Amino acid sequence: MDYKIVIDAGHGGDDPGASGNGIIEKDLNLKISNYMYDRFRELGIPVKIIRSTDETISPTERVDRVLDAFGNSNDVIVVSNHINAGGAEFSYHYII
Repeated sequence: MDYKIVIDAGHGGDDPGASGNGIIEKDLNLKISNYMYDRFRELGIPVKIIRSTDETISPTERVDRVLDAFGNSNDVIVVSNHINAGGAEFSYHYII
């Protein structure tokens, strides 16, 4: 099966996410996501990114953009980048 990847740079715009030690989560999420996007493209893997600039996206719009990228099928992988401020336990989420 040939997979397609959708990258979600968490937070953005009016939602900065966590911050500490001079790091703002939305900015680091965007840098990581843009790097991943460029790398997947270099490898020839079909990839879309939800936001490539610092913009506010509502939760509904975020989901709409994910679904608009490649649809909702078993060959689509969604990666949502978030950087925790610390003190939290490791967790992961996935959408079926």
